[in-house]
Amino acid sequence: ETLQRIVSTLVNKNDEIHNFIDMLNHTISNVQVNSSNAISELDEEFDGLYSVLHEMKGSMANTIQQEEARKIQALQDQLSQCSHALESSEELLELAVQSLDIKNPAKLLEAARQIKDSVTVASAFRLSLKPKVSDSMAHLMVDFALEKRMLQAVKFLPVPKAPEIDVAACLVADNCITVSWRMPEEDSRIDHFVLEYRKTNFDGLPRLKGEQHWELIDYIKATQYTLSGLKFDTKFVNLRVQACNKAVAGEYSDPVTLETKAFVFSLDSTSSHLNLKVEDTYVEWDPTGGKGQEKIKGKENKNRSNAASPKRGTNSPRASARGSRDRFAGESYTVLGDTAVESGQHYWEVRAQKDCKSYSVGVTYRNPGKFDQLGKTNSSWCIHINNWLQTTFSAKHNNKAKTLDIPVPDRIGVYCDFDGGQLSFYNANSKALLHTFRTKFTQPLLPGFMIWCGGLTVSTGLQVPSAVKTLQRSENGLSGSTSSLNNVAQ
Repeated sequence: ETLQRIVSTLVNKNDEIHNFIDMLNHTISNVQVNSSNAISELDEEFDGLYSVLHEMKGSMANTIQQEEARKIQALQDQLSQCSHALESSEELLELAVQSLDIKNPAKLLEAARQIKDSVTVASAFRLSLKPKVSDSMAHLMVDFALEKRMLQAVKFLPVPKAPEIDVAACLVADNCITVSWRMPEEDSRIDHFVLEYRKTNFDGLPRLKGEQHWELIDYIKATQYTLSGLKFDTKFVNLRVQACNKAVAGEYSDPVTLETKAFVFSLDSTSSHLNLKVEDTYVEWDPTGGKGQEKIKGKENKNRSNAASPKRGTNSPRASARGSRDRFAGESYTVLGDTAVESGQHYWEVRAQKDCKSYSVGVTYRNPGKFDQLGKTNSSWCIHINNWLQTTFSAKHNNKAKTLDIPVPDRIGVYCDFDGGQLSFYNANSKALLHTFRTKFTQPLLPGFMIWCGGLTVSTGLQVPSAVKTLQRSENGLSGSTSSLNNVAQ
C-alpha cells in the first residue's frame, strides 16, 4: 500500500510536469507570436508618424512655394513698372536733346513747354525705388529641436502590473461567482480590467489540453465582478484578471481555482417508459409509444446480480444502459435521473409545459417496479399536478395524498437533504415553500419524473439557493422546538 501511494504520487507529479511542459511550450509560442505582433504594431506606429511628418512637410513646402510665387510676382510687377517708366524717360530725354537744336525762339519755347508738361506727369517720378517685398524666407523656417528631444525621449508604454485575486473575498453561491481583486500598488492610469473564467474538472493550475476556452468579460471598471446565471456542470472554475490602461494590457494575475459544488444529472432514457421521448434534460409524453426512439437491446441481463441499477454517486460516471427490462410500463409514464443522491444537500428545478395535463416531480429508491407510480409506494415521494378537467395540486407518498391549497408555480425547485432526511419542494421563482417530507432515507435516491400529455424540462448544475438555506435553517429550528415540545407532552 505504501509503494502504491508512492507510485500514485509519482504519477500525479509526472502528470503535473507534463501539463507544465505543455504550458511552457504554449507560452514560448505565444511569446513568438506576440513579439511579431509587437513589431508589426511598432512599424505601424512609426509608419503613421512618418506619414504625418511627410504630410506636414508637403503642406509646409507648398506654403513656401506659394510665398515664393507671391514675392516673385510682386517684384516682377515692380520691375515691369520701372522698365516702362525708364523707357518713357529715355524717350523724353531724346526729345529734349532734339529740342535744344531748334533755332526759332517761338518753336523752342513751345517745345520746352511740352517737355515740361511731359516731365511733370512722367511715371518715373511716381515710382517707389524700394522693393515691395524682401527676399527673406526666414519666417517659413521650422525648428524641430524640441520635437527631436521629445522623440528621443519616447519609450515603451508602462505596462500595468498583474492584479492579485483575493481568494478570501471571492464568493460562490446561488450559481454566481463574485470575484474580488486588488492592484499590488496604486496606479492612476488603470482604465479598466478584463476578467476571464473557464470551467474545469481539475483542481490546480489551469491545463491546456482537454479544457474549455476562456470566457471573457471586458471593460470592468471596479475591482469586483459577479458572474451570474452560471450552470455548474464541472467541479471547479479557473479565474484570472488583467489590468489595462488606455493603450496596453498588463500580465494576467495568477489564476485561482474555485470549487463549484452542484448536483448534475441527466434523464436516463434507457430506463424510461416507452411512451416518453427523452433528450438529456427534457422529457415529453409521446403517444406513438416511442416508435421513433432508438431502442437499446442486448443488455437485459447486465448487472442484474446487483439487484439494483449500477451504483452511482453524485460524482460518479454516467450509469450504464439498463435495457428495456428496466423500463416502466402500463400507466407509469416515468423516467429517472441517471445520478443517485447518496449524501449531502442537493437542488434541481423543473419547468412544465403550459398545456401539460399531468405530471409528478420527486425522488425514489433505485428499484421501483415497472408499474409503480411516484408517490404511490413507500419508497417514493413527490408532488403531483393534475390539469385534466380541473387542477389539483398534492403531495404524495405511500399512496397517500395531501392536497396543497396553493397556486401551482410554473417552476418547481426540489431540495433534498439526504443525511437530514428531508425532501422539500419550492416555488423556484419566489422560493416559497410548497411542501416538506421528513423521513430517514435508507437507500440512495434517484430524481424521478412522471409525465402525461406534455413535457418537462429539468435544470441541473444548480447550487442550493441561499433563500432555501435560510428557510431550511428556520424550518429545522422550528421543527426542533416542536419535537422537544412533543417529547415533553409524551
